[in-house]
Amino acid sequence: MAHVTETYVDYAGFKTYCKTFTPDDPQPGKKPLLMLHGGPGACHNCLLTYADIADRYGRTVVFYDQIGCGKSAIPHQEDDFYTCDLWVNEFYAVREALGLDDIHLFGNSWGGMLGMLCMLRDDTGVNSFVINSSPVSIDTWLSEARRLITFLPQEMQDALEEAERTGDYEAPAAAAAADEYYKRHVTGCYAKDLPQIMIDSNEGTGECYMVMQGASEFVCTGKLKDWDIRDEVSQIRVPCMALSGTDDEGTPYTIKELVDRIPGCEWTLIQGAPHLANLTHPDACLAVVEGFISRFD
Repeated sequence: MAHVTETYVDYAGFKTYCKTFTPDDPQPGKKPLLMLHGGPGACHNCLLTYADIADRYGRTVVFYDQIGCGKSAIPHQEDDFYTCDLWVNEFYAVREALGLDDIHLFGNSWGGMLGMLCMLRDDTGVNSFVINSSPVSIDTWLSEARRLITFLPQEMQDALEEAERTGDYEAPAAAAAADEYYKRHVTGCYAKDLPQIMIDSNEGTGECYMVMQGASEFVCTGKLKDWDIRDEVSQIRVPCMALSGTDDEGTPYTIKELVDRIPGCEWTLIQGAPHLANLTHPDACLAVVEGFISRFD
């Protein structure tokens, strides 16, 4: 079994939690894989299936909870504390503190968005980048969510429309509709059947989700409401692979918008997988990610 190391990195007056899985039998030349979780506001737990890369392929895998999330939780902050730059700067602080100067990068959902911002600022020492179901335009993401909602039963569509009008997504009908949407397009299961790593991730969600995203996955009222880096990503030079599922809330249309704009970006589409494909198709995800990044060791 891989050796697990937990540590904290000083950042922004607080502490960023980091967790490293080091293989017992490290394979020569395998560069570490650094994982960026989604949200903004979730935590690393939902990606822990990828820790198996350490045992399976002899590669070190590093996770961290972005500031304000999970084990990097902090006291209440004013909204202006949370910005994209806060987490971009943290990325470089974590790398410096842990000596991660020669790596591969994986970003899930918001983590992929964060990773793109980092690669646009300074891609030094990043040999490859897996972008897991991340939009380059929030308008596309939301329009596709609205389209997916039209495939729900009419009463569920009505409940979500009412929740959007009132802001009450906790109402029983709206919660049931959201649960069905998440089962189809996000987690691949109903809330009652969530694996422990997702329960832990949800319990670690920080207040920054409301600040950056908003009340739900279906509307964006937070600071990301104007997210659009379609023009900028043409400047990314790190070898990239997009990873997504056919049943993903990050729909093929959404991901194609990214693939078409990042020079040379490859794309692996996993049949039947939702947004968190690693929960439903863990072996396929591990093999695809290792297969891609190993070409750039």
